[in-house]
Amino acid sequence: MGAYIPPGWPAGVHPPGSEDFESTAIGWLLDVVPPDYRLHGVLRRYPVALATMARYHSKACVEGARQGYRTARTELAGTLPPHAIDTVLAAYRKEGARLAATAEAVDLVERALRGEVFTPKMSRPSAVPGPQSAEPGRAEPESAEARGAGPEAEEQKPARTKAEQKAAAQKTTKARAAEERPPRAKAAEAEAAGQRSAEAQAAEEKAGGAKAGTAERGRAAARRNSGGRGRSDLART
Repeated sequence: MGAYIPPGWPAGVHPPGSEDFESTAIGWLLDVVPPDYRLHGVLRRYPVALATMARYHSKACVEGARQGYRTARTELAGTLPPHAIDTVLAAYRKEGARLAATAEAVDLVERALRGEVFTPKMSRPSAVPGPQSAEPGRAEPESAEARGAGPEAEEQKPARTKAEQKAAAQKTTKARAAEERPPRAKAAEAEAAGQRSAEAQAAEEKAGGAKAGTAERGRAAARRNSGGRGRSDLART
């Protein structure tokens, strides 16, 4: 079985690990870089160095094409007619795609020259839904949210729940009405509450005084009784 060739591998370069892989890779890389690179014998002796230089050169070409495409309308406005500028942009798009593919191919060749072995990537199998059972007993139950989301669910609620909701709504209405009362009404209620508190305090003090008077009278009566008993004892003696 032949060596695996990854997607984007350049045409004319033999598969990695084959007998003519290195020689064909050198010839292809020399076509990628500027012609003057052929004058340097070191690049033929060390293909990895040639691949490294080709990688930087190809990436620079891609970036240059992108920058030219971004500024073409501004730089050529007033010099070329609009339809000619559109044609230049179309050329940028076409050549940019070619340069990007070349840069990707250079990267693959360099990795292969460095000894990397490419293996096919296994794609995940698509999920195939199983046969659905026609038996009603095996049907999945609906979620609580799905059952209680529509207006029909509101009508199907028991009467007790509706009564509780009505009571809660009345409480909320009373609380809102209490909050929306004018400040004068709130002040009057506060003053009335203060008066009731003062009256209650006075009543408590009065009750306390009455209890104290009763206790004092009880103690006085006790003293008189003890004095009477003393005189009776003296008279008997």
